[in-house]
Amino acid sequence: MAVPRRLEWAVELLDVRPDDRILEIGPGGGVAAELICGRLDGGSYTGIDRSATQIERARRRVPGARWEAAAIEDYRCDERFTKVLAVNVNLFWTRSPAHELELIAGLLEPGGELLLVYDSPGGAGSVAEQVARAAGEHGFEARVVAGDGLAAVRARPRGAGRPGP
Repeated sequence: MAVPRRLEWAVELLDVRPDDRILEIGPGGGVAAELICGRLDGGSYTGIDRSATQIERARRRVPGARWEAAAIEDYRCDERFTKVLAVNVNLFWTRSPAHELELIAGLLEPGGELLLVYDSPGGAGSVAEQVARAAGEHGFEARVVAGDGLAAVRARPRGAGRPGP
């Protein structure tokens, strides 16, 4: 199965390090998880999705990862992550993401990064700009990165340093 360009690009931007602890929100069937886990050595991957069906599909694709059927607004854990990824997760632009951004800030270790990737036809850049503004209003330093019809928001909680390259 061909990997969608948005997922390849998201993983490239994520710049996975062998010891990263990564949380993916809305991993679907686990395609990005498979790419990410192949780059980890000593790190960890956790995927959460509202859909138990998607979690089962992802678990079959990447059995060594941690999977949980949960929405981000309900997710609780003691682990802190170096990076949080979400691809085409609409909650960040269809309503105020204030609550979710607060939760994500608490899940990130100091210096950790949130990466939100969009490939909305004809509107990825405007969606990313809207999401970056919302992140900025809710405690993050954020910037938009664009490429080939795709757009991403790189964000870090304020005081944690500049967003990544």
